[in-house]
Amino acid sequence: MRRLCIILGDQLNLDSIIFNDFDRQQDLLWMAEVHVESTHVWSHKQRIALFLSAMRHFAAELVLQAYPLYYLKLEQHNFQSLGQALGDCLQIMQPHEVRMVHSGDYRVWEEITATCQRYGIVFNQLDDNHFLSTPQNFQIWASERKQLRMEFWYRELRKRYHVLMVDNKQPCGGQWNYDHDNRKSFPKGGPSVLPPLLTLQKDQISKDVIELVKNRFSTHPGSLNHLDWAVTPLQAQQVLAHFLEHTLPQFGDFQDAMWQNQPFLNHSLLASSLNLKLLAPLDVIKQAEERYRQNLAPLAAVEGFIRQILGWREYVRGLYWLNMPQWTEWNALNAQHDLPAFYWTGDTEMNCLRQVIKQTLQYGYAHHIQRLMVTGLFAQLYGVKPMQVHAWYLAVYVDAVDWVVLPNTLGMSQYADGGLMASKPYIASGKYIQKMSNYCQHCRFNPEKATGENACPFTTLFWHFLDRHETQFAVHPRMGFMINNLRKLSKEQLIDIRQQARRLSF
Repeated sequence: MRRLCIILGDQLNLDSIIFNDFDRQQDLLWMAEVHVESTHVWSHKQRIALFLSAMRHFAAELVLQAYPLYYLKLEQHNFQSLGQALGDCLQIMQPHEVRMVHSGDYRVWEEITATCQRYGIVFNQLDDNHFLSTPQNFQIWASERKQLRMEFWYRELRKRYHVLMVDNKQPCGGQWNYDHDNRKSFPKGGPSVLPPLLTLQKDQISKDVIELVKNRFSTHPGSLNHLDWAVTPLQAQQVLAHFLEHTLPQFGDFQDAMWQNQPFLNHSLLASSLNLKLLAPLDVIKQAEERYRQNLAPLAAVEGFIRQILGWREYVRGLYWLNMPQWTEWNALNAQHDLPAFYWTGDTEMNCLRQVIKQTLQYGYAHHIQRLMVTGLFAQLYGVKPMQVHAWYLAVYVDAVDWVVLPNTLGMSQYADGGLMASKPYIASGKYIQKMSNYCQHCRFNPEKATGENACPFTTLFWHFLDRHETQFAVHPRMGFMINNLRKLSKEQLIDIRQQARRLSF
């Protein structure tokens, strides 16, 4: 055998560079389902089922196209890890070379590299042509800057791919970023019209996987009753077409808004399809741009959506590979609490957290503000150990892959990197949640109050966070107004807040 070509569970694209120079007579594709990929974090049942079903559908397509494929199903072997499964194959097959597209998880890269070294096999990791930049490109860009802000990386990529540009220098509408137009909350009556939900059909492959997960991972969190995520490129294109037609025009205005018992609102639900590589990001971007060009969606909505893909997605991947593995050790705020048990059940009196966590357990999904400014905000204010927060996000969301979850959690959400990614901690009191949702109307806690019987824990912990970290942020250019407000509190108010915070135990 000339080459053993590894395909990981989040590399399900037929236009992958792994197929370049692939010789069906000398080379072999290799895929494996292994137990530890579902258990190294306590993965949501839907996340496990989505990955396995998408992998098996991709394997079926490879066989249909007459590719030589060695596929290990979870129920057909006892290997616990990718390294064990690969090592067994290397002993038997003895290829001259192992090839793999750049992994999305440092842990997996490390394991595959070590396995190949152990058996004396040449290992070649290929740049991932699914993405619109490379870790090397990002490293060069980063080396020329003191601060690595997403906005400027995003602008470079827009120019490079001529996205939403009048010419190669001027952005459409004269502005690069319309974020200020996309932060509206719903009126008092809530969302007036919501797009219809798309239902995807489950074939026998998906049904078999659901039964497998029910039996093998019965103690894992989450429900399988609403598994409705794309598992093939065709289904992913259906989800994309549905979003562009029904949802994109309203996406911009209310992308930060939340509402009681409404899990999806005006969001695309495309992240899992992109992260499994069932969709090509440039194709998604161009289709969205075309809706603007045809006056079928406003510029603010289209730009905001494209920024999430061309901006954030490429940016966090660049940061991930620039800073691994040391990022996992950072804890700039010295957070030492354990993750509260209610993150796995949703059983809490705080309605916003109950809504978001129970929704997450039901669907494996929450939109970015629910993640950042509800579950993430509480964890940061309470002072949860950053890697425990990361492990939870990696476990419970169907779109979770390490390269995107870790930077967003440890950098954006928890400020564990001390400002490498985000220019300030994303903190707020319960008043922010009151402004952006109707959760507080259904909650016994009052977001206006930091102390007393019905004080909102978010508001208590917000002031306690500022109190704990006053010295650290006293001269911070974007935190000064918060620290000044803290200093306006009386000595008695501060004592009451400290006592109230100490009584909060989760």
